[in-house]
Amino acid sequence: MHAVSRTYSGKGAKELFDILERSAAEVERLMRGVPGFESYALYRTADGGVSVTICRDKAGTDESLRVAREWVQKNAGSTGVKAPTVAEGPVIVHFEKAAGRKSAAA
Repeated sequence: MHAVSRTYSGKGAKELFDILERSAAEVERLMRGVPGFESYALYRTADGGVSVTICRDKAGTDESLRVAREWVQKNAGSTGVKAPTVAEGPVIVHFEKAAGRKSAAA
């Protein structure tokens, strides 16, 4: 498996995460459509937020980067958010809750 994180900060980042939260169903549909998709999470930080995608291989995370970039340009380009800082690498440990259960936002 392979993981990629996108860290958004600075101008427009908080607004981007407001838009992502309101668009959760659309974002879920897009990410689940990425080949080799395993999991996706968003979390807020003091000055923006981070998205984390795990796929079966690097080709999947590369596709998730493309999908995310296009979605942000189309749906949140007016926020002025800068390109994210991207970190990626092979997954060495991955735990999941029992199959069929979905985590809810607090």
